[in-house]
Amino acid sequence: MSQSATEAAPVKVAGVAQRNKPGAGERAVRALEQSWRPVALLLVCFGAWWVIAAAELVEPYLVPSPGATLDVLTGKTDYIWQHSWVTTYETLLGFAIAVGVGVLAAVIMVYSSTVEKTLYPILLFAQVVPKIAIAPLFVVWLGFGIAPKILIAVLIAFFPVVISMVTGLKAVDPEMLQLSSTMGARPWQTFVKIRFPASLPHLFSGLKVAVTLAVTGAVVGEFVGANEGLGYVILQANGNLDTPMLFAGLLVMSLIGVVLFVLVEIAEKLLLPWHAGRRDGSVTTTY
Repeated sequence: MSQSATEAAPVKVAGVAQRNKPGAGERAVRALEQSWRPVALLLVCFGAWWVIAAAELVEPYLVPSPGATLDVLTGKTDYIWQHSWVTTYETLLGFAIAVGVGVLAAVIMVYSSTVEKTLYPILLFAQVVPKIAIAPLFVVWLGFGIAPKILIAVLIAFFPVVISMVTGLKAVDPEMLQLSSTMGARPWQTFVKIRFPASLPHLFSGLKVAVTLAVTGAVVGEFVGANEGLGYVILQANGNLDTPMLFAGLLVMSLIGVVLFVLVEIAEKLLLPWHAGRRDGSVTTTY
């Protein structure tokens, strides 16, 4: 056997089963196996919705039919799109600010125990205060513009980012930090090369929670005081007993949250292919 062939042969390690990286077809089959259950559940829910509406088990002004809701979505596309874009913009801006400030706060807390002991109880207190209760204050202070909505989205998405980042930064193997210090690495080099990359899986877990909460925060701000956005659409539809429009607004709001969640998950797989591959069991498994 030639030397090149020997070098190309995979190394077998006792106790570890080596798996080949799945191809496109295998990944498609795996994705289908993972997605058919939620899709089936959604179909069952929509089927039950249609049966309830068709049998008139509930008054139409309480639960509209799927057809009536679809007519609103198709007949008032421009109206819904305009307000959906406002809510999406508020969500993205609030989420971006929460990520930037949250990551910075987490880094400072990890590197300073004094700051952590001082800031953590305040963050916990701010998290347990219902945002719907303090939203009117932001409207009074900042007016009926976009600022209160963004601020509420920031506050409601901030806590998951901070907690996940702190957890990730503290979960680094102490032996890696000791090795870095022994080799003469500076603190910022240790952070860039070891701490921050190791914290990214935890951070992305928090980001997926935070981005969906940011949608809720933006809509809560629109409930309190706004003349545009999905929260405004839902509030107006509720006051007018326009349940088809109300259901349409809720469906679009849920769709925005799902799409943003999927985008964050795609970003995670692109930036952390090693983590996604290990989670899916596509590289190695221990038996």
